[in-house]
Amino acid sequence: MQTIDEIITATYEIKKSTFLSFLCPVSEFKALHERLKAEHPKAAHVVWAYRELNGYGQVVENQSDDGEPKGTSGQPSLNALRGVELIDAGVLIVRYFGGIKLGTGGLVRAYAAAVNAAIGAAQLSGRLVKFEIKSPCIFFVPFVLNARFEHYFEKRNLAFLREFNEEGAIWRAKFNGGEFDEFYAFANAFEREGFKFYAIALSAKGEIYNETF
Repeated sequence: MQTIDEIITATYEIKKSTFLSFLCPVSEFKALHERLKAEHPKAAHVVWAYRELNGYGQVVENQSDDGEPKGTSGQPSLNALRGVELIDAGVLIVRYFGGIKLGTGGLVRAYAAAVNAAIGAAQLSGRLVKFEIKSPCIFFVPFVLNARFEHYFEKRNLAFLREFNEEGAIWRAKFNGGEFDEFYAFANAFEREGFKFYAIALSAKGEIYNETF
């Protein structure tokens, strides 16, 4: 499986209709959808499809024809994502109608071609990357240790979210198995200074902990 790490665009034209395709990480899908609807108010349709991995390790798929004849746009767009085993990725296709009807089969081919154009652009630019399963981890870091943990994450280019309270911050991050083993060795050394795990990543080796807070 593979995924994409930034938004990639492509244009496909046939019989005066223009298809603008936007391939994106699923984390940016909703915001991009709203932006495209605002930026293209005169577009005939904004068709979309996405595939993502849920918290149970299941692939969740969804798609929309957005007013095109049923099965002619969202489904072929989803099939294009499936064809290259894209996960945690979505695609949106803005169509400007050129006045010439494409017919059912023509629409299926056009939307598939539009999505494949974006996939091809992503491949050429090296934006398609190997997908690896990462599990969430939640932990508390007191104020006195925040700078050390920030440095750790920045040095390894790891993403995180955090919420501050009166004593420090609750951090949320995702790790694969190797990343978590390394982080556990680093973080566990600060338990006496107030660091604590709330939920340990499922990718952790050995016994799994899942504490609530």
